[in-house]
Amino acid sequence: MLTVAVLISGTGSNLRALLDAASAPDFPARVVVVGADREADGLAHAEEFGIPSFTVPFTRFASREEWGEELAAQLRIWQPDLVVLSGLMRLLPSALVDAWAPHLINTHPAYLPEFPGAHGVRDALAAGATESGASVIVVDNGVDSGPILAQERVPVLGGDTEHTLHERIKPVERRLLIDVVRRIATGELDLAAAAAS
Repeated sequence: MLTVAVLISGTGSNLRALLDAASAPDFPARVVVVGADREADGLAHAEEFGIPSFTVPFTRFASREEWGEELAAQLRIWQPDLVVLSGLMRLLPSALVDAWAPHLINTHPAYLPEFPGAHGVRDALAAGATESGASVIVVDNGVDSGPILAQERVPVLGGDTEHTLHERIKPVERRLLIDVVRRIATGELDLAAAAAS
């Protein structure tokens, strides 16, 4: 059974979808802990499912590196097989990435390498793109630049706003994340090989 830690910053909609999937008896992974960089609304999902959680507030640390050291210390307590960034809106310090990669994955609301960064949906609309998408990647020390594990296109419709486009991307993002976690758990997807390719 693959053990998973999930890190969030906000409402945790991807986390909720993963918790729902993992509650099925035949799903080959279990979320063992949920962490956040602030008092995130999504921590309520962990509480509802009886999953332990922790918070490492970014603002309490003098540097990103110090914050990363405490985050890493919390993760080491649980020794997860996989760490999922699910709407964590902080760049991880390189020491933490290096310690966990390639067993560190992220979702992104764009068809990478198109529109990386914190505003992928807004940037796609600003560029006049006719398609956007969702991606799941291995985290590296760049900004949404790691090896792509899964992705799918989502059309941009006339009259789309950032909100309406993002709402159509989210279900695709959730489905891709759940499938990637399942494939990692069953051995269909080898993270080390994917990261090396």
